Amino acid sequence: MGYQYLFHELAQQDYEASLEWYLNKSTQAANNFVLAIDHALKLICDHPDQWRNQYKNFHEILLKKYPFSIIYVIEESRKLVIITAVFHHKKSPQSKYRKI
Repeated sequence: MGYQYLFHELAQQDYEASLEWYLNKSTQAANNFVLAIDHALKLICDHPDQWRNQYKNFHEILLKKYPFSIIYVIEESRKLVIITAVFHHKKSPQSKYRKI
């Protein structure tokens, strides 16, 4: 991985709440959700500029099997990707791009 990643506090809360929801439904679904997030994070860290720049300096990658996007910003000088949201597609779009 060329870049490291860091979850913003609110993104961490998004992730944990979503994981808990899947755990209540199915352990297998929860495990697959974690794998999907991990896979997306690896892709982001390997090629952070590859994913679309949707709004200002926010980039977005969609998960393939789950209705989520990972929203992030890139700090080039520190070779760091900051995850700002793990966004469920049915949430209000106003919470998608958070200032950090």
